[in-house]
Amino acid sequence: MSTSYFVAADWLLEHSDDPEVQILDARMAPPGQEHRDVPAEYRAGHLPGAVFFDIEALSDHTSPLPHMMPRAEAFAVAMRELGVSRDKHLVVYDEGNLFSAPRAWWMLKTFGVENVSILAGGLAAWQRDELPLQQGDVALPEGDFDAALDPTVVKRLTDVLLASHEKTAQIVDARPAPRFTAQADEPRPGLKRGHIPGALNVPWGDLVFEGELKTTDELSEIFERQGVDLHKPVIASCGSGVTACVVILALATLGVTDVTLYDGAWSEWGARDDLPIEPAQ
Repeated sequence: MSTSYFVAADWLLEHSDDPEVQILDARMAPPGQEHRDVPAEYRAGHLPGAVFFDIEALSDHTSPLPHMMPRAEAFAVAMRELGVSRDKHLVVYDEGNLFSAPRAWWMLKTFGVENVSILAGGLAAWQRDELPLQQGDVALPEGDFDAALDPTVVKRLTDVLLASHEKTAQIVDARPAPRFTAQADEPRPGLKRGHIPGALNVPWGDLVFEGELKTTDELSEIFERQGVDLHKPVIASCGSGVTACVVILALATLGVTDVTLYDGAWSEWGARDDLPIEPAQ
């Protein structure tokens, strides 16, 4: 589908020498694949000129929860060291499953970057077209990056508990249906089965086809089928705040703007003994 949220491989190839375009490799291992050395995979082959946007390393390591948003200043320093500049057109990509690129897109947008796109089809599409890859690390001169975070776009546990109880926002959970309905264990140890009371389930994989979002008509139909009202506020959640960003991206393409992220997600909620869960434990 053609949308400003995505760019095609041929467009990126045409702009490979454009100093105003920067490419970021945002691959990350999904839960259950922690044995993978993703930085090594990046060094083994990435898009020419792409720096490694390491979501794990760019997280708040003072939090016990996985991949929590870092402080704005820490993020800005990391981007400057990578050579990334906030005023350029940043293009992010992942393996081609649209698993982690939306999280990188959301982080950059939330910290103030205006022009961020995702490579349609990711690395898989690039390789399918037999386009060139580069090995090793990419060293760029220091970037120009200031970050500011709008605190209202990230929800805390107390916000979500209130929304669940008072129905002030729709909680949309992006986890696969068997995890949402407590039919399957969580991939992270120590977490309960089930979901936040009142949450609606829109599995992130249902929104994706070959590393891109489905058409806007298909997306609208999916959200409607799952009971999501596009005219009411949404808090997106998932396992650890990554695939919820696929829901946020899909809603953005539909023009829905009142969307926030519960960053602690089920990694936080499902670890607690003092919070309500559906189905009742």
